[in-house]
Amino acid sequence: MNPKLSIIIPLFNKKRHIADTLDSVFKQTYSDFEIILVNDGSTDGSLDIIKRIKDGRLKIFTIENSGVSYARNFGILRASTDLIAFLDADDLWLPNHLEDLMQLHDSFPDCGLYCTSYLRRRDGLEIRPTFNTVPEDDSWSGVVSDYFRASLTFPVAWTSAVMVPKRIFNLVGTFDTSIPLGAGEDTDLWIRIAKAHKVALINRPSAIHQLGADNRLTHTLPKNRVYINLDKFSVDAESNASLKTYLEVQRFAIALQYKMAGEKIDFERIYQKIDRKALNWKQKLLLMLPMSILLKMRKFQTFFLKRTIYLTAFR
Repeated sequence: MNPKLSIIIPLFNKKRHIADTLDSVFKQTYSDFEIILVNDGSTDGSLDIIKRIKDGRLKIFTIENSGVSYARNFGILRASTDLIAFLDADDLWLPNHLEDLMQLHDSFPDCGLYCTSYLRRRDGLEIRPTFNTVPEDDSWSGVVSDYFRASLTFPVAWTSAVMVPKRIFNLVGTFDTSIPLGAGEDTDLWIRIAKAHKVALINRPSAIHQLGADNRLTHTLPKNRVYINLDKFSVDAESNASLKTYLEVQRFAIALQYKMAGEKIDFERIYQKIDRKALNWKQKLLLMLPMSILLKMRKFQTFFLKRTIYLTAFR
């Protein structure tokens, strides 16, 4: 008898983390799942660690290194179930994660994307996201009335805390393999789903985003990354004000990364596309400041974060 849920885990050189990640899966209170682990050409001994695990639900596939989007798509094609959850090889799930997702699906069966809240962890400190228009209540669950407005401060959908019905991929496509280094391939897919389908959320954190983990794609320098092409959503944004604002905020985030990395040409290219009227005053100010000041401000942000004060330009 087939399981009810498939878990896709792309793996590339996560030797220090993969055992803990898989352990968090095996400790789930919901156990009717299969694990599709796609070893994306790891060279650090990660594969040796997972081969020691004896559990019939774990299926291991090894491919040549092709990038996280290709690896996830490879896993989707081999999933035997109608519901697919994703987990990166250095993130963690709390024991209730899959049970919460399945209950959310049972309550709202006609949605295209199912999300739980999550914690962002770095150096022992945790940040809990808040979502615009969503009650700050652990017990709240429901259909998010406006996904793009709700995601202006923190994204409602984060890859290690979502589940997608397989039929949705047939309608909107899978992860864009032209975005290879974790530079928005997930955001691109969530936009495609959210503009055409309902998104359900349970506001209880059940996943942990390990921001300080080894070999994270987000640590790659901007000049070496191909970012999401936000322009392809411009036509949809003409009739969706929340989507338009969301896209401008995404452009702001990309432009700021280029500026802080000293990539002046790429910064100007993105900056000229931004409709600054959609940004808040902090975002407008940051785009005008020199690189040296921005780097000092990032140190101040870290200083305050260690004192549990989170400063952000997104609210």
